[in-house]
Amino acid sequence: MVPLSPVTEKFILHWGEMGTKWGVNRTVAQIHALLYLAPRPLNAEEIAGTLSVARSNVSTSIRELQSWGVIRTVSVLGDRREHFESIKDVWEMFLVVMDERKRREIDPTIAVLRECQAMLAKGRKADEGVRQRVEGMLDFFETTGKWYAHVRRLPPNAIVKFFRMGSRVGKLLKVS
Repeated sequence: MVPLSPVTEKFILHWGEMGTKWGVNRTVAQIHALLYLAPRPLNAEEIAGTLSVARSNVSTSIRELQSWGVIRTVSVLGDRREHFESIKDVWEMFLVVMDERKRREIDPTIAVLRECQAMLAKGRKADEGVRQRVEGMLDFFETTGKWYAHVRRLPPNAIVKFFRMGSRVGKLLKVS
C-alpha cells in the first residue's frame, strides 16, 4: 500500500468522478490518477491495496489503460513483478488520448456515415432531409478529422503554442 497525501487522495477521487463523465470506468480513472501522481512505478498489488479495489479489477483496468496507451509496463531491478507507470507529460497524454479517441470514435463514425450516405443515394426522394443531415454530419466529421490530422503533424511544442494562442486565433482569422 502506498500512503496518500490529502492532495493525492482528492485528485484520485476527482479523476475517478471525471472519468465517469468521460465514459471511463471510475476504477480505471482512479488507477490512472494514482500512477500519474506516483513518484515511482507501482505493481498491481500496491495499486489494489492503495485504492482498496480487487486485484482482478486492477488487472482489467491496467489492460484498459494500456490499450489507451497512457500507461506502460516497466521493470524494476530485483523485482520480478510487473510495475506500471503513467505518461507524466500532460500534453503527450492529451495527444495519446486524442489519437485513441479518433481511432475508436471518429473513424468508425465516418465509416458509418459514408455507408448511410451510400444507402441514401439509392433511396427515395422522401429521404432528402435525412440525406442532407447525414451529409452535413459526414462533412463535419471529415473536416474535423482532416483538421486534427494537420494539427497532429505539428511538433508538440507547436501544438502547445497553438492552444495557448486562445482568442488571438480569432484575431488572426479576422473574426471576433
